[in-house]
Parts: sequence; C-alpha cells; structure tokens
Amino acid sequence: MKYRPSPKVRKALVGSAAVAVLGGMNAPAAIGFAQREYHQYEINRPEYKARYGHWDLLAMPTKYRVNSIHATLLPTGKVLLIAGSGNSIKHFNGGRFDSTLWDPATKTFKKIPTPKDLFCGGHTQLPDGRLLIAGGTARYEVLQGDVKRAGGAMLVKNEDPDHSRTFPKGTLFRSPTGKEYASQLPVSVPRATKTVDSATGRVAVTANQARVYVEATQDGPAGITNTSEQYAIVGLRGRDADNFYGMANKLGMDKKDFQGIREAYEFDPFTEKYVLVRSMSEARWYPTLVGLADGKVLTVSGLDDIGQIIPGKNEIFDPETGTWSPGPLRYFPTYPSLFLMRGGKLFYSGSNAGYGPANQGRVPGIWDPKSNTFTPVTGLKDADTLETSSSVLLPPAQRQKVMVLGGGGVGESPKSTARTAIIDLTAPHPSYVSGPKLPAPTRYLNSVILPDDTVFTTGGSTGYRGRSASNLLQAQFYDPANNAFTPAAAPTVGRNYHTEALLLPDGRVAVFGSDSLFADKANTIPGTFEQRVEIYTPPYLYRTRQAQLGSGPTELVRGVSASFPVTDAAHITTARLIRPGSSTHVTDVDQRSVALDVQRGKNAVTVTVPRDSSLVPSGWYMLFVTDNHHTPSRARWIHIS
Repeated sequence: MKYRPSPKVRKALVGSAAVAVLGGMNAPAAIGFAQREYHQYEINRPEYKARYGHWDLLAMPTKYRVNSIHATLLPTGKVLLIAGSGNSIKHFNGGRFDSTLWDPATKTFKKIPTPKDLFCGGHTQLPDGRLLIAGGTARYEVLQGDVKRAGGAMLVKNEDPDHSRTFPKGTLFRSPTGKEYASQLPVSVPRATKTVDSATGRVAVTANQARVYVEATQDGPAGITNTSEQYAIVGLRGRDADNFYGMANKLGMDKKDFQGIREAYEFDPFTEKYVLVRSMSEARWYPTLVGLADGKVLTVSGLDDIGQIIPGKNEIFDPETGTWSPGPLRYFPTYPSLFLMRGGKLFYSGSNAGYGPANQGRVPGIWDPKSNTFTPVTGLKDADTLETSSSVLLPPAQRQKVMVLGGGGVGESPKSTARTAIIDLTAPHPSYVSGPKLPAPTRYLNSVILPDDTVFTTGGSTGYRGRSASNLLQAQFYDPANNAFTPAAAPTVGRNYHTEALLLPDGRVAVFGSDSLFADKANTIPGTFEQRVEIYTPPYLYRTRQAQLGSGPTELVRGVSASFPVTDAAHITTARLIRPGSSTHVTDVDQRSVALDVQRGKNAVTVTVPRDSSLVPSGWYMLFVTDNHHTPSRARWIHIS
C-alpha cells in the first residue's frame, strides 16, 4: 500500500520549521515526530523503493520465535532456523532445544523436535537435499571465579589386547590420595595393540587410550590436583583393574571453555525430521563443514570434548555410506571460511569466527586436501582483523574470485576494519588486492549473493558484539562488474554476533538473529537475543514485472541442456544456478552462483549446465533467469546429479 501522510502529518511537516524558530518547549518532540513521519513517507515512495529497496518485519507468532543461530534454505523453499539452546544456559540446563521451520510462500511456521543441543555445530547441504549437522554443545563455558569444582582431561588407558570397553557417564576415577573425579560423558576405549616379533616370538602390548572430561565429586579447591597421577577406576577388580586406569596431568579450577559433541544428524527436508547418523571421532563446537567435488563433506576445526581447539584432526563424511573417515591434517581456527575451487582444491579466505591463538591458522591460502599442501596468499591489508569478517565467492562462480569484507581483532579486541579485498584464484600467483571500503569499520557483516550478480551486504557492528551501541543500521550492494558499493535502504533492526542472512526463492533476502552483549551505550545493561526477522525486498522487484519461469525438468545432469517456458523470453539476458545458503556466525560456504549458457527462443529459454563438478557440486539449486532490467524471475528448484 502506498504511504500518504495524514493531514496532521502534512501540517506538522509544514509547521516544523516555524516551531523550531519559536523554540517552544514542545519543539524537539514536534520536530522528532515530523522527521519520523517524513522518513516513513520517504521510504515508502515507489521511486525510493525502486532505487533502494524496502524492509519489512516478518509477522512471526511468538510461540515460533527462536534464538536463531543457524539458518538454512531447504530445497522445499522452507527455511530451517536452529537455535538448540540458543546461547541460553537456562535452556541448556533445562534440556530445551529449539528449531522452527518457516515457509515464506505460505507464511506458515512449524516447531521441529530437536534431539540434541545443536547450538554452534556445523552444517552443509548434501547432494540429495538433506542437511548434515555435525557437532554442537556438550557444556557451556564457566568463567574463572565461577568454577565450583576442579576438572580437566582424563586419559583412560586400556592394556587389554583382547577387549575394548565403554565406561558410562559418571564413572569414578580415584587418585592415590583418595580424591575422586566423575566422568561427564561416556567414553569408549579401544583394545590394546598386540604385536609379535617374528625373530624372537616375543609379544609386545601397547596400551590404547581415549579422553574424557572429569570433575571432582566435591566442591572447592580441595579437588585440585597439580601433579601427574594414575587413577584407579572405581568398581574394577582383578585383571580389569590392572588393564584399565586413568592418567591426568592437572585437574584445576581455571576457566572452562565450551565443549563440543560428537553426534551428527541429517535434517530431511521432505519428512521434516532430524535423523541420527554415525558420530564423528572428534567432538566439535564451532566447526566448518564444506562440500567437496565428489559429494563428500570435509569437517574441520572446532572445540573438542574438553574445550580445547582441535589441532588439525579433520574428518570426511561419506553420505553414500553414512560413515566418517580421517581427513587431511590441517589446523584452522574455529568456523574457518573454506570455498571449493575449480579442480577440487579449497581456498581459505582467512575469515573465521573466534577461537584459536592469534598467531596460528590465521594466514589465508590455497589448500589441496588430496596432497595436504597449503600455499599461503599475500596482499591482504589489516590481516590481523579477519576474525568475524565476511567472505563470499563472488558471482558468477566461474570467475573464481573471493571477497573478504570487514572483520575485527582476535577475541574481544576493540579493533575493526572497513577493509575489503578480492583475490582472483585463476591468476598465476593469486594475491589479494584492495577493494572499495565499507561505509564504516564492520564486524559480523552478512553477505548474500543475488540473482543479478551483485552481493547484498547488511548489518554488523563496529564493536565486539555491538558494544557501546555500535550496531550499524546500514546496507549496501557490491557490484563486481564495477568494483563499487551503492547504498541500499537501511534496516530497522541492528545485527551483530549470531546473525544470519539468506536469499529466498522469490528474490528477497531474510535476516535473522543477533546477540548483543549489552543493551545500552554505557555497557551496563545485559543484552537480549534478537528474535525478530526482517525481510529485504531489493530494488529489482520494484522496477519491472518479473518474468514468469514455467515448469521444466527438475533433474539435470552436468553438461546437459534443458528448456523452460518463460514470459518475454526475448528480453532474458542471464540464467543462474544459485546454491541455497546455509549460514551461521556470518559464515556461509554453501552459497554460490553459477552462470549458465542461455539460448532464447520465442517463448522459452534453453540453458546448459557446466560439466565441472567442482564448479557445480551435486545438489539442489535455484534456477533464476534475469531480464535486461536486471529483474530476476522467481526461482525453479533444480537438482544437479
């Protein structure tokens, strides 16, 4: 509906200048009211929308609202919002784990039973459309001073070459001085390794081991142990007591970090249920999952089951067999941004989301998982502000250019940057070159690929988690063809940590979440999680009527052409396959836009899918066609097999 100022507003607009001159007591209120009303009038004008677009708040009933930590567009056109415990220790302790399914087409919502705390796990779309979610939260962090019981890592040893054993949660380990510690999770210990010397016939047994987090059974410093000790497992006798025991170096009351889980699930978009699959060998919190050219998934980084960053033990998931296997060893900080390149290598942009030392794993580069070689790249300015930065494979993917935008210093550093940089991965010696600056230094910026080959960027804050009321109510478009930003309409909701953004099948963008540390400029009032969802309608949907893309084949093979009926076919200029986004912590390595060859007929277009599986990994895509006014059609879902 077109906005028209009321007679009262028009009167206020005309009289506001006079009121200001008179300087009456009500002048500030009158001016403020007039400014707000004029702003509403301005942003609702058709001419304004056609230039800058428009924001609307989603009418989501209260019972479906969640602390959105993860957002994924599914091949049904619905959006899965995963909160898990939603960064609420109250929810975690109460076993309340949430997910909501939103259908933008029908404007309906559904609560999804969530079996585990998937808060801060990793996820990626599988070739058949299922969403793989691996890892999550086993324990919330406890700051030093709040720790009530000593705890730490216990190595559970097995010297029995004939038997493995699983010890349940709550197993007690007793020190030589009588101190007892209880395991916080079940732990399975493989059997020992037995070797026979072929020359002498002597048998050698090498103990195997597994690690588990333990806590003292009593509160306070009496539970602290600062020496290396061997621990008896309470309840074992005879040979079992000799073969199975614990070893720990230090069990103290220092800060306890978040701890990950080993469990993995698939969310089936068609049955709309979580399905448990085989667990990883490593527990992970804040991992990145990236799809490979062969359809398998590489899982990297994360905090483990005792809250330490995993030192390069990566894993590969095979969706055909549902099994995990060891991957190439390579250390990364948590939530690293990894992009599948042509040829099957991975590009690490340097963007990450937080945990890990400042001097390890921060250098961007090209990683070959097959040979496990890593080639650093140079040229990046403000290289110490890559944490909480945004990275995107620029459209179309054939150009193999990656852009990094904004970012901040490591941890709670107050440093942030307006820097952007671009790397051409097809160059003989790829190196970052500076791009146009953002309007302000920005952390937590969301970047979304649009069907018209631009990138929509929105939100973020200057300070760590929005400190000192530093949320940025601004949005802009980046045009790779012109290497420039242009302004977009400003959002009404500030976004920083724990925020996500997705392209919808109708060409709009939905933005979720935000988790400010404080709610005031003085940083004295605790912040609350932002549950409102805001939807942005880009200018291209206000300029000309959308072309109507008719039904055609839903299953395509790489290298094959297919025809689709379309209105005004003569004016169609481009066709794009856009892989649906799967976003968390402003990290989305799933989204990519692939250019298709287009042939125009009288009432149809024929498109051809590239042959390269590293350019077009198997899976579901949105097919958009765009006219000569850069207006995209609504998407058709296409499965590439």
